Amino acid sequence: MRKGALLIAAIATEVAATLSLRASQDHAAWLVVVVIGYIGAFALLTLVLRAGLAVSVAYGIWGAMGTATTAILAAVLFGDAFTWPIAAGIG
Repeated sequence: MRKGALLIAAIATEVAATLSLRASQDHAAWLVVVVIGYIGAFALLTLVLRAGLAVSVAYGIWGAMGTATTAILAAVLFGDAFTWPIAAGIG
């Protein structure tokens, strides 16, 4: 349970940082959230690994879920393209 919760937190933090990176194109103040978010995401990922989840599993899920969630939320929040090839890649 702890590993899963930490991994979900790491994914959410990374997604928030990445979306903030996109938001920083319009307002530079978002860069503070970017830096804090990425530091937090890697710190949480470290805790996931220390809790005993294999790096191949943790990084695979973290990377895939982060990418998919970022693509979906970027389309919703910023109007970024969400094409069939993008959807197929996520699938």
